[in-house]
Amino acid sequence: MHVEVRGLNKRFGEFQAVSNVEFTIGKGQLIGLLGPSGGGKTSILRMLAGLESPDSGDILFHGRKVNGLPPQERGIGFVFQNYALFKHMTVAQNIAFGLEVKKWPKAKIKERIAELVELTGLVGFEKRYPHQLSGGQRQRVAFARALAPEPQLLLLDEPFAAIDAKIRHELRSWLREMIDRLGITSIFVTHDQDEAIEVADQIMIINKGRLEQKGTPREIYQDPQTPFVASFIGESTLIEDIGQLRGFADAAALGGTKGLVRPEYVEVGRANEFALLSATETGTVSHIHFRGSEWLVEVKIGDIKLTTYRSLEKPALHPGEEVHVLVHRAYLFNETDSWVTENRLKVDPLPVHI
Repeated sequence: MHVEVRGLNKRFGEFQAVSNVEFTIGKGQLIGLLGPSGGGKTSILRMLAGLESPDSGDILFHGRKVNGLPPQERGIGFVFQNYALFKHMTVAQNIAFGLEVKKWPKAKIKERIAELVELTGLVGFEKRYPHQLSGGQRQRVAFARALAPEPQLLLLDEPFAAIDAKIRHELRSWLREMIDRLGITSIFVTHDQDEAIEVADQIMIINKGRLEQKGTPREIYQDPQTPFVASFIGESTLIEDIGQLRGFADAAALGGTKGLVRPEYVEVGRANEFALLSATETGTVSHIHFRGSEWLVEVKIGDIKLTTYRSLEKPALHPGEEVHVLVHRAYLFNETDSWVTENRLKVDPLPVHI
């Protein structure tokens, strides 16, 4: 299903939940709605589902305006974060519920249940009740029930929120594979950045009811278009005056003095590890944390605190040790824009006097 939203607005009393949101979604895409709690993600999802009515704006499925259509006539499947399974029904009965409401023939319902338990990995669990299943299994039943009527659009409201971390990671991979197999257009709400980046074809960043940016996970991460996106995505350190750092003295001339520095853009080590020592700062290691595959290093340059990663293949650093710190790049931003700038001393090294 091709989805188009034009000028969508929704207010609850004095609170503007959704403000002039516009976007299009291509057939078969998996889209992540990502943003802070209360930003408007679920309100958008519920309006697409027909569970809420927009104050203004249009929702179009395949070019057809559906604003006035009830949920059951929109061709959607909805997966809730709390499963919403019928406790007194078995797995098979839960999956069949919507089909029975639509008065499908019994033989076709039985065939559809068999297809879905195979697809969702629930073979052998058909006669079990929800309380006899794990959290991951219950969510698979919820997926199967939503898919049973063969919807053209699948909507998921934080589908993995109630599941522990290990199972959540497994279900993310399973969801991606399932969507690829089915080719169904899907939109899921999440506040988990890793989840959105790992699963989605495209991410829409929603904040204070507005669509801040839409793009692939890589585009969102590497080229944030607004100050909010730059600060929200990834682990960042906000520096009020980025011009304090070597190589960024011309920040004000470029239009902004505030900067965000991500861990992967910081290199820390001893003097003999840097080919261009003139572009580095001198700092002190404040903390170091073992992360399994790498070290997480916290370092202070005067009053500025930065975080970075260090390979286990390199000699270990120690708290209190004086080190050199190279900030390769940073996001500069002002009230309206954000952009990436490189350390100027790397681009234009200081002349060497002999």
